[in-house]
Amino acid sequence: MFLTIAKLIFLFPISLVFSLLAFGSIPFDRKGDFFRWCPWMWSKCILWTFGIKVTVKGLENIDLNQPYIFVSNHASMADIPTVMVALNGKVNIVFKKELTWVPIWGWALRYGHFIMIDRSNPRDAMDSIERAVQTIRSGQSVILFPEGTRTNDGKLQPFKRGAFTLAAKSGVPVVPMIINNTFGIMPKGSLNVKRADISVELEKPIPTDELENKTDELELMDKVHKAIEKHYINQS
Repeated sequence: MFLTIAKLIFLFPISLVFSLLAFGSIPFDRKGDFFRWCPWMWSKCILWTFGIKVTVKGLENIDLNQPYIFVSNHASMADIPTVMVALNGKVNIVFKKELTWVPIWGWALRYGHFIMIDRSNPRDAMDSIERAVQTIRSGQSVILFPEGTRTNDGKLQPFKRGAFTLAAKSGVPVVPMIINNTFGIMPKGSLNVKRADISVELEKPIPTDELENKTDELELMDKVHKAIEKHYINQS
């Protein structure tokens, strides 16, 4: 625990610098390239500091210059830097409103190019979906964690429908993304960070341009859940 605290203290000024850079870039960085570069570099620093390695499989299935909706399981706070590193920073995260409470970094999240969703307010949640649609139509990818929150027991949870409503509205392919071996790094409710080797696997994109109704969305949700479940390692 002492070593974890020491590493967090080491990371504090680094996090502050990247937060300030990201926040300061917002008025000038219309496409968000520099804004996304900041969390990408920040994520690399975090993983390096804690001795965490990320191995990615399936990059040949996608073109990072094309927009996708990445859909991933969520087991740990380590998933966020893992995603940024695995996708070379070329993705916008759809994140929960509570993260904006973090000073400076939270401000960058609230006003930057990532997409905030307030799950307690259905109208705001739909507004977030519409913003995500516009982000995708501008040629950028987004990632969502459809379980809604991190797993408490290391098992894959049921999915919520939002990611698949977004797929229906945007018409771009959905890429199932499987992250394994993060649950033990920093479980929910713990501040102790352990070394680990994380594996990320990208399934082939699933077309969504023919989704027409709620039934189609639910079928897609089931298909993506099964694709992730097929590769997911129970981490309980």
